[in-house]
Amino acid sequence: MMKARVTVTLKNGVLDPQGQAIEGSLKSLGFSGVGAVRQGKVFDLALEGSDEAAARAALTNMCEKLLANTVIENYAIEISN
Repeated sequence: MMKARVTVTLKNGVLDPQGQAIEGSLKSLGFSGVGAVRQGKVFDLALEGSDEAAARAALTNMCEKLLANTVIENYAIEISN
């Protein structure tokens, strides 16, 4: 059994209104020195098998088809045992 984490973030240059709202809220709560907040998504998955290359290929396919909108989002895959 392997564990995987997929982190999906907006590409540079894509507007992030949710990140801007979070940044404004942090400032209004008194947290100074915070800027350029970007929000994203994290998916934790449990995968059967032990072939890391096959798992990475399957995860890439999952990201390309469902987990990420590759027009506006990047994704990063981490696999651990």
